Amino acid sequence: MSNLTRRKFFRQAGLYTTGGLALTGVAGLVGTPALAQPAPDWLALTNESALEPELPIIDPHHHLWDRPGNHYLLEELLQDTREHNVRQTVFVECTSMYRAEGPEELRVVGETEFVQGVAAMSASGGYGEARVAAGIVGSADLRLGDRVAPVLEAQIAASPQRFRGIRQRAAWADPSVISNRAAVSPQHLLLDEDFRKGYAQLRTYGLSFEGWLYHTDIADLTDLAKAFPDTTIILNHLGGPIGIGPYAGRRDEVFAAWKPAISELAKRPNVVAKVGGIQMVVNGYGWHERDRPPTSDQLLQANKDWYLYIIDQFGPDRCMFESNFPVDKMSCSYTVLWNQFKKLTKGFSADERAAMFHDTAMRVYRLPQV
Repeated sequence: MSNLTRRKFFRQAGLYTTGGLALTGVAGLVGTPALAQPAPDWLALTNESALEPELPIIDPHHHLWDRPGNHYLLEELLQDTREHNVRQTVFVECTSMYRAEGPEELRVVGETEFVQGVAAMSASGGYGEARVAAGIVGSADLRLGDRVAPVLEAQIAASPQRFRGIRQRAAWADPSVISNRAAVSPQHLLLDEDFRKGYAQLRTYGLSFEGWLYHTDIADLTDLAKAFPDTTIILNHLGGPIGIGPYAGRRDEVFAAWKPAISELAKRPNVVAKVGGIQMVVNGYGWHERDRPPTSDQLLQANKDWYLYIIDQFGPDRCMFESNFPVDKMSCSYTVLWNQFKKLTKGFSADERAAMFHDTAMRVYRLPQV
């Protein structure tokens, strides 16, 4: 490699951030149009064949976008997933393709319209057997309270057969973590009275809620789940354990604080957990700074305690593995990531594995059998 390391590149480009959504559109952060992209030649330095390539997978968490200098669309996703048997996927909002005009609160619907088109392309069968974006999770500002109802109706109308839920990011962190970037949401958004008035509308429309926050605020999500027991919540990215800034080098302390918070959240039967999504910059592993990307064994060694604990607390029937691509692609390839999950679950029963790789996602997102 040249003397320009990946860390130096990100800093010089002004793109070295905490992670979340492709290093801009970052969860909890306001980004710029210029996005860092994983270098294909770097990812290729670690090459693995897919383990158990016939095992059916539903990937319940990925993004799609087309931004200046960076795009991740159907072709890129299918290229990444090609070695594993990915049957269906669920798209999760990433501030992509908002409408340029019209009422501000309705501009988010443009993203659903865009993804609905990609999903229709995939459903044509012309791109293979996988059904991309069989489920769609969009966004809405629930702080609108009762006035959010027309936004939810417009989202459903944009994709009546696929729209499943809302993610409004609550990933607030101290400025020492988010590095000079303004937070998208205020601290303790999930406890806000206006937010909860809007959140109550999800029940009316049969929509779920994606819980994306950092580990310091997991208790807020638990409180929300308790207050609205008939609305399904999907915990994103293991509750966002932070590993940078003041948390750098303190992984054991973060793990010790995270465990009881997860245990309390798991007591709420209306919450399910996505297992994955912790290869972002904010998680502090620093894979993107290394000369070579990690192998599945290296990923497993670093992540297994987190994965096994959350599976133990929620149970396989309330857990689903996620890719969080292309965000986690900053750290590893899709093939390596899912090889890690397959190695992790060698000791589980066939039914338990089927739940985590496929069945939980199919049930929670109400997807067809493909």
